[in-house]
Amino acid sequence: MTETCENAEKFLAELIDELGMELSVSAEMTEEGCVLDLQGEDSHFAHAENGELLDAFETILFQVYGRQLDRQHRFIVDADGYRKTRKKELQAMARFAGDQVRKSGRPFTFGVLNSTERRIIHTTLQAEEDLASESVGEGRDRRLQVRLK
Repeated sequence: MTETCENAEKFLAELIDELGMELSVSAEMTEEGCVLDLQGEDSHFAHAENGELLDAFETILFQVYGRQLDRQHRFIVDADGYRKTRKKELQAMARFAGDQVRKSGRPFTFGVLNSTERRIIHTTLQAEEDLASESVGEGRDRRLQVRLK
């Protein structure tokens, strides 16, 4: 595990302690980046509201330690397997969107997704020779669109 990941683990553990939450933090370096897993009595709070607290923790960690990570790595904060489950959901949504585009010939535009979620869908559809995916719009209005090539 890299020093940056170890520092992020300590920082997040201290932050969670200051928030008064009953959670422990464990970290490991993977090919995606520094994965920090939250476990404990309050883990359900971490993934409530579509994982907003997990997203907030990732944003804070990136603000503090982001310059110390390689560009291809990121901070991934998870609790109770929420991120893994969400990734599978997004992959299924990507396949569904692809099928809809093939049937109708019309582009399929997803609702609001954060950048990590859009990236999962892009990656899932990357191998499809007849489909293209792109992010359209700006800021909060940014959406992912799937269309025929």
